[in-house]
Amino acid sequence: MFRFEDPWLLVFGLVLVPVFYGYLKRKGSGRIRFSSLAPFGGIPPSLSVQLRNSLIVFRCMGIGLLVIALARPQAGQKETEIVTEGIDIMLCLDTSGSMRALDFEREGQRTDRLDVVREVVKAFIQKRQNDRIGMVVFGEQAFTQCPLTMDYGVLLSFLDRIEIGMAGDSTAVGSALATGVKRLEKVPGKSKVIILVTDGRNNAGRISPETAAEIAKTYKVKVYTIGVGVEGESPFLMETLFGKRYVYQKVDLDEETLKQIADVTGGAYFRAQDTASLEEIYEQIDQMERTEAKVKEYMEYEELFAQFAFPGLLLILVGFVLENTRFRKIP
Repeated sequence: MFRFEDPWLLVFGLVLVPVFYGYLKRKGSGRIRFSSLAPFGGIPPSLSVQLRNSLIVFRCMGIGLLVIALARPQAGQKETEIVTEGIDIMLCLDTSGSMRALDFEREGQRTDRLDVVREVVKAFIQKRQNDRIGMVVFGEQAFTQCPLTMDYGVLLSFLDRIEIGMAGDSTAVGSALATGVKRLEKVPGKSKVIILVTDGRNNAGRISPETAAEIAKTYKVKVYTIGVGVEGESPFLMETLFGKRYVYQKVDLDEETLKQIADVTGGAYFRAQDTASLEEIYEQIDQMERTEAKVKEYMEYEELFAQFAFPGLLLILVGFVLENTRFRKIP
């Protein structure tokens, strides 16, 4: 980065105007009078005469460089330090049997709930920066699929491996929440968040959702709960005597408990009944839970005064010497 510490001094560069004007006015004038110079008009000027005209160039360049030097030119390097404190996020994903419901669509094709949740969560992870993110999967049991990490590549690979039924077919919401809190309780960060996604009602595990919510509140963990699935009956692709058929079943989503968990911990509850609404929900959470960054800028400048002043003085000196020696005019 280049700058002038005192740019207003550049106005002295206007002195070049009268200097150059005075040279043009004196050019061709002499102190020895002749009756007429017309006979010498056809004689080309010698090399010495041509070089004498360069003296004004030396003088103007020298003055110009001195003016620039007076304005204190500086070359600097800008360094930016970004101080951030990321958010610690645990993703609690339901992999129970009810996530097989085919009431969501992706690219115009029916797909199960877990497949859509996986893709939306993947996009959410890819948008985050400076945050540590971990993942808990739950069904009848709850376990940590990936601990808190900033290596999103590893996290995404674990996300790709989750399958329906890998933790059992029941739904242990309380255990999932407690497992997520356990991963966050000893983390020194100021912001701790759990995003819990489920489509059912707590019917397994030894910890109730209400108790887990109180534990989360104690450790200042904010919980966002997301209930997925359409209202009423949802289609399941099942093997029957007549081959694979869509069988419609009602999935029992306990919205009241999910709302209570969110209220107790200072989070929020969302309902996603299609792919677009689920994407919008994660976008809202992404905007609500942003990392604050403090930017500090440092500037180091090197003075360039000498690099302009010395050449300027040298040009003026050379011009003065040549004017009074080699290119000296006869009075």
